[in-house]
Amino acid sequence: MNRLPNFLYVGPDKAGSSWLHEMLLKHPDVYLTPAKDLYFFDRYYDRGPEWYRSQFRDARTEKVVGEVCQDYLFHPEAAARIHATLGPVKVMVSLRDPVERAWSSYLYMRKHGIGPDTFAEALRSRPELLEHGRYATGLGRFLERFPREMVHVALFDDLAVDPQRFLDGVTQFLGVDPLPLATKDLAARLPAARARSVVLASAARRSADWVRAHDGARLVGTVKRSALVHRVLYSTLDREAVRPTPDDVTTVRTALAPEIDALERIFGLELRDSWSW
Repeated sequence: MNRLPNFLYVGPDKAGSSWLHEMLLKHPDVYLTPAKDLYFFDRYYDRGPEWYRSQFRDARTEKVVGEVCQDYLFHPEAAARIHATLGPVKVMVSLRDPVERAWSSYLYMRKHGIGPDTFAEALRSRPELLEHGRYATGLGRFLERFPREMVHVALFDDLAVDPQRFLDGVTQFLGVDPLPLATKDLAARLPAARARSVVLASAARRSADWVRAHDGARLVGTVKRSALVHRVLYSTLDREAVRPTPDDVTTVRTALAPEIDALERIFGLELRDSWSW
């Protein structure tokens, strides 16, 4: 019988999920779906539990069976659906400065030709840029159903400074042996990039969405992980050459300050200094 997950990375996006997925795929005691982001508990819940179970058909005797999906943290019903389907599984988040996370998400939009011309306009017209920074709200839904010890809260800053220590925290949480990182793994999986052709990159993204919607998540995962595909479609972006304006930063900080306060209070984190809030 196909196994179901006992571990989920639930979000947010632009906080190291692609890197984490790639590293955990290498662990002999961890089985992850080849495709990151199945989106079952938000977009495709109507496909039913047997469809979801089939996505893990290749799992064998691994101690941990899991999925990395960056959007479950923000869907209002995902936590309840996960608990109803899987029971009290281990869940994990990796939190990033909401200003940096929103900016990175905006760059991703622009990379694919789907975002407004300015970050300020995007903050007004694309509510997910701010909604995906409401970490405390999303985590609150999980803490209503999952014991605190089953929720691992990591920080993207720690990944940036010391990837090995970041991963060691994850493997300790999962109860598996540490995974020593190779030199080539001590870097971001998908650095900021710009499209060589916005038209081509946009078409590729629309095609991926169509394939995923038609039960082709594994194919999408294989293509997305291809270094050749990224070299063909994108070139590396100098993140320091373009930055959000001070007004943009204020907009994000003002909207999400209560979320930061709640995170510090609930989890005992000291975020305002490290995130310069």
